[in-house]
Amino acid sequence: MSDPAAPPTLRHLEQLMAQLLDGVILIDPTGVILRANAAALKMHGIDRIEDLGPTAEAYAERFTLRSANGHLLKRREYPLFRLLAGEGFPDETVQVAASGEDEVRWVHEVRDVTMDVDGGDADYLALVLSDVSARFNAERRFKAMFDANPAPALVVRLRDLRIVQGNPGFLDLTGFSQEQLAGKSLFGLDLLRGLADPTGTRTRIEQGKVLPQQETELLVADGTQRLVLFAGQPIDVTEEDALLLTFADLQPRREAEIALQASERHLLAVFEMAPVAMVVTRHADHRISRVNAAFRSLTGYTNDSALGKTADELALWETSSERAAAEAALNAAGSLLQQEVRLLTRGHDPLDCVVSAQTVDMDQHPCVLWVYQDVTERRRSEVELAAAIDEVMKDASWLSRSILDKLATLRSTTPTAPAIELSPREREVLGLICDDLDDSAIAERLNLSRNTVRNHVARIYAKLGVSRRSGAVVWGRERGLGSHRL
Repeated sequence: MSDPAAPPTLRHLEQLMAQLLDGVILIDPTGVILRANAAALKMHGIDRIEDLGPTAEAYAERFTLRSANGHLLKRREYPLFRLLAGEGFPDETVQVAASGEDEVRWVHEVRDVTMDVDGGDADYLALVLSDVSARFNAERRFKAMFDANPAPALVVRLRDLRIVQGNPGFLDLTGFSQEQLAGKSLFGLDLLRGLADPTGTRTRIEQGKVLPQQETELLVADGTQRLVLFAGQPIDVTEEDALLLTFADLQPRREAEIALQASERHLLAVFEMAPVAMVVTRHADHRISRVNAAFRSLTGYTNDSALGKTADELALWETSSERAAAEAALNAAGSLLQQEVRLLTRGHDPLDCVVSAQTVDMDQHPCVLWVYQDVTERRRSEVELAAAIDEVMKDASWLSRSILDKLATLRSTTPTAPAIELSPREREVLGLICDDLDDSAIAERLNLSRNTVRNHVARIYAKLGVSRRSGAVVWGRERGLGSHRL
């Protein structure tokens, strides 16, 4: 019966090695390879111990070793030689290839074991190998994809929530260097700010759970923040359990939205202050979404009475067929230019207008901008002029041929100079000026104050481009105003 306290013999060690799943290479202090179990042979792609080599030197001639990061190891850096030198290495990863081959075939995680039989110096030295090729390859593939992924990403170690590394996309986004991130606490750096549920998010990260997509403010190297969308996914392709955090940069979208909002505010200010009547309708249902001050003044409609209504519901156009034709032309061409129409005010007074329209995007919806130019007074002036000319032409025997030619020209062609539009009150005041009434007499005749009359006279001078009363009289009498007509 064997003594349980007796030191292990080489045979006992061999029996023990045979039962192990890990590979074991046993050498003596002189570097002679004594034994290797089947697992160790398989991890080198061989079937016989002789193919390992009889000594550590012979092993180094048969196999090429590299470090975990691919650095080619010198012979003295091989685990067998470090073991012979008395150097300990509890866990070290090496890549193994047959001598003369560049492609790595196995990845071993190695550790050292020394055995003393008689209480003196070590009698046996053992190299214990674990085959981590599958894990190493998975890690290498993950690292290649991680580095190549254009989406910014971080790997965070779950054990202590420290950052393992950031990929180039994350470094470019934030301006941090790898050295500023690696080994730092995710929450110590305060990278994630403005979370909707900071406590819940931290708890999920600590528990290694999936993080659904959510928006947050991401701290960048210069101390500012960027709006990002981020999510988290547990991964097991690194040496330790980790969480992969991926980010999508939303800052350009936010800046574009801010710029768009500022632009729309400016446009709305211009829209409201424009001197011509404007209306915005939704393209989908033609309902009015905005009217400006000039439209409210022209038609008498308020925001409350106009917004949300269609033109037909307001009876804005004199005929719905005219409105339908304008909308059809707009849909066909995308715009409508200078179409003569007749509108009705809220009090059902007719307005002669020239309408233009253009499809636009407003409030992120397709809309139509309608512009109505009131030409009622101009139309009235043209009608009155035509009537006056027709009246004169009834008995033109006393007129010279040159005057007749000029009247015919006025009757048949459109003047190139812009029409001067006077309000009904201004035309009334100008008629009395043409009758040689002074401001006091005009005020008494029209039951107005002298200041009001003076204001009317000043506006008449400005519109006619004259600076004296005589110039206004000539202009008015030429156009049939007053009792002393030319």
